[in-house]
Amino acid sequence: MGWITFIYFTLLARARSENQTCKLIGQTGFLEFSKGGDLIIGGVFSMTSTRKLHDNGYQVVQICKNGMQCMEIFARTLIFTVEEINRDTKLLPGVSLGYKLYNGCGSENLLRAAVEAVIGEDSKGCSDQIQALIGHSSSGVSEDINTILSPLSIPQVSHLSTCACLSDKRRYPTFFRTVPSDHFQILGLVQLMKYFDWRWVGIIHSEGLYSAEGTAKFHMEAKKEGICVEYTLPYSKTSQFKLKAIVKTLRESSSKVVLLFLSLSYTKSFLSKIEKYNIAGKQWIGGESWITQAVLASVKRKIILQGAMGFAFPQTDIPGLDEFLLTFWEKFFDCSFSPSHTTTMCTGTEDLRTVSSDYTDVTHFRAENNVYKAVYLVAYALHSLLQCKNGSNPTTGKPCVLDHIHYVNFTTQNGAMVVIDENGGSVAQYDLVNWQMKENGSVEIVKIGQYDSSYPEGEKFKLKDNLKIVWGGHSHEVPRSVCTEPCPLGTRKAIDKFKLVCCFDCFECPEGTISNQTNSPDCLICPPEFWPNEKKDNCVLKPTEYLSYKEIMGALLTGFGCVGVFLSLLTSIIFFTHKETPIVKANNSELSFLLLFSLKLCFLCSLTFIGRPTEWSCMLRHTAFGITFVLCISCVLGKTIVVLMAFSATLPASNMMKWFGPAKQRLSVLAFTLIQVIICIFWVTINPPLPKRNMKYYKEKIILECALGSAVGFCAVLGYIGLLALLCFILAFLARKLPDSFNEAKFITFSMLIFFAVWITFIPAYVSSPGKFTVAVEIFAILASSFGLLICIFFPKCYIIIFKPEQNSKKHLLGKIPPRTL
Repeated sequence: MGWITFIYFTLLARARSENQTCKLIGQTGFLEFSKGGDLIIGGVFSMTSTRKLHDNGYQVVQICKNGMQCMEIFARTLIFTVEEINRDTKLLPGVSLGYKLYNGCGSENLLRAAVEAVIGEDSKGCSDQIQALIGHSSSGVSEDINTILSPLSIPQVSHLSTCACLSDKRRYPTFFRTVPSDHFQILGLVQLMKYFDWRWVGIIHSEGLYSAEGTAKFHMEAKKEGICVEYTLPYSKTSQFKLKAIVKTLRESSSKVVLLFLSLSYTKSFLSKIEKYNIAGKQWIGGESWITQAVLASVKRKIILQGAMGFAFPQTDIPGLDEFLLTFWEKFFDCSFSPSHTTTMCTGTEDLRTVSSDYTDVTHFRAENNVYKAVYLVAYALHSLLQCKNGSNPTTGKPCVLDHIHYVNFTTQNGAMVVIDENGGSVAQYDLVNWQMKENGSVEIVKIGQYDSSYPEGEKFKLKDNLKIVWGGHSHEVPRSVCTEPCPLGTRKAIDKFKLVCCFDCFECPEGTISNQTNSPDCLICPPEFWPNEKKDNCVLKPTEYLSYKEIMGALLTGFGCVGVFLSLLTSIIFFTHKETPIVKANNSELSFLLLFSLKLCFLCSLTFIGRPTEWSCMLRHTAFGITFVLCISCVLGKTIVVLMAFSATLPASNMMKWFGPAKQRLSVLAFTLIQVIICIFWVTINPPLPKRNMKYYKEKIILECALGSAVGFCAVLGYIGLLALLCFILAFLARKLPDSFNEAKFITFSMLIFFAVWITFIPAYVSSPGKFTVAVEIFAILASSFGLLICIFFPKCYIIIFKPEQNSKKHLLGKIPPRTL
């Protein structure tokens, strides 16, 4: 094709530059319709459908068999529009517009027709020149034609050439179009698939510039939106091998959506062959080239085309065009209004509306509106020509028609706005249509949405509300077409670099993380106070755990504490009712009552460790524990000292008891306790125990506990208790072999042994116990040591008071006192 273009360009350039008579070499006579005028518009259309090869004895010449194709309606529309403009008194006033419409079949003849349109064919040479050329429908043909027209600065306006490549103004400076670039159709198709979540699609395309450019553009735009192409297969009208490959792929592929990016002629050929193979279960998506062609529908193809979707040029009405087109009926009924030996006479009663074809479908127009706008575009540019001098713009010096066509902005009589952008294209507007076929094989093509590039982002693609949509593949709902189902909530998507991005793996989120959206690339870590729910799709507040009165362990410890208080109170009552008996008096009743009181406080102190920790409860539980235990141990220490003093007082010339009388005993207990009070005051003042939310031990829950604050303060409190207990143990151990009447030292020794055993085992248990069990260990230590003191010191005396009253006598006690030694 390049050599033909080069030869034509050479002939044209030489003819123009040397002002010679224009003559074409080779086949001519492509002019089909013409009308004279002051200014001429050219047009190149394919108004015949088939070609035959005739051998004239010398060479094979391509000629076209007569027949009506849908493109004849474009030529008729151009004629109608020119006549409408000529009737307009405001547009091109005083100037008549003429036309020359050329008919060619095949790329070679179309190029010849274009050259013939540029040069003219009158006997006077090149005087009858066109101002602009309308056509062609094919992007490939338009590309070659513009290569001829651009050096001559003749505008070319196409009504159907949609290849995005033609937007390159450096290569095609005089090319314009009233049809949107395929770039916008591709964007619309991608948005359509994104809207219905069709992420896994196949493509079948035809040979040629239209399909090749469109397919490549779709791959690029689909990738941006995360849509993957499973396969891209070329279709050839003549290759049986390619057809079998397509059939095999359609049957075996997992994608449910197929983009059929074919020209109309290729679509007809494809459907006629594929209908034999019973391919079902696919949602077919079509381009504007065939999606509105109802002639493709048939009963056999219902299984394929039912529910097909695609973008079409907006359906519009052109007043008067329908009546104008219906006047051309002779070819349909093979009749003539003039006498002829080959055809019958037309009676005038024939009804074209009974004939089903593209030509007779004149209720609404789609592609015809692009021709209508193209002629008006040239007319408005020619209107600017009237303001130019010598055919050139006085400001820019450029040819007027070409210069002003860039700035045209008008509204046609049918209300269509025409604005040409910097790439020579118009605003992209499409109808989204849906094939809804009937049992008889006919189809109703229903508009279900639209795409308008002039709208803001996010609003360009819209679907109509409350509209019935028929889906492909006999599906009653939106078909699913994905390589891998989206990763559900609670999982993350892992891309395999060896696969397409639509084919991925899903992995459950690790512990402590969530994903709250599908196909999440990463799992999110919950905030410290939150933890994933069971599905790992949401972070929920961690449950707070502490030792509660309502749980079994808390209730048991509370019960033991209450039992301890009760036994201490019962012992106090027994001692009080028998306070005048020798056994009570002999064991220092005042310190015994004070010890019983401190034991009640110890048992009650354990209850402060149960329940929700607060600022006050944390300070109270530790300080109360420290003070009450020191009071308790101080009383035991006082009783131990009294035992030793009493034994020493029985020796001759001993006056030890006067140095440790009742007043001194009370003072010692107060002094020992006061030291602990001072330690606790310093602890609470400097760094007190406060509530703490411990989130380190357990990942899934929060331990509400009392932080010690100052570890030194806590150790000082425990250390002081341990020091007093050790001192008490040593003194009691020394007094363990005193006479039976003073056998209380032996029980004190046992109680101190229990005390040490409990608190020595408490330390490792306290450190290693988790959460609320730490508090439970501390309560157990308090209760165990308290019960040890209560049982070892008081229960033997209560046993004698209640069950052995005969031993609770002065005579019995004195009988066991050893004689004085000098």
